[in-house]
Amino acid sequence: MRFRKLPRRYAAIVTPLLLSLLMTCVVSAISIIRSRGFDANALALWPSAWALSWIVAFPVLLVVMPLVRRIVGWIVEPAR
Repeated sequence: MRFRKLPRRYAAIVTPLLLSLLMTCVVSAISIIRSRGFDANALALWPSAWALSWIVAFPVLLVVMPLVRRIVGWIVEPAR
């Protein structure tokens, strides 16, 4: 079975979606383990911490990504 790719126009949504999912996963896990230690309670709390942080992070990324791209454009030379 071959995977159908999304049209390019969805990249502006898919990029912050994936970025927010991955980053909140890592950051919430580190935060929970740091505050609670690595135990069964920490593992039980992690999904709700991840969900809450993702609910905040995804819309924030949608808003700030254009600004970040503009700043990167000022700092990084364009492709030739």
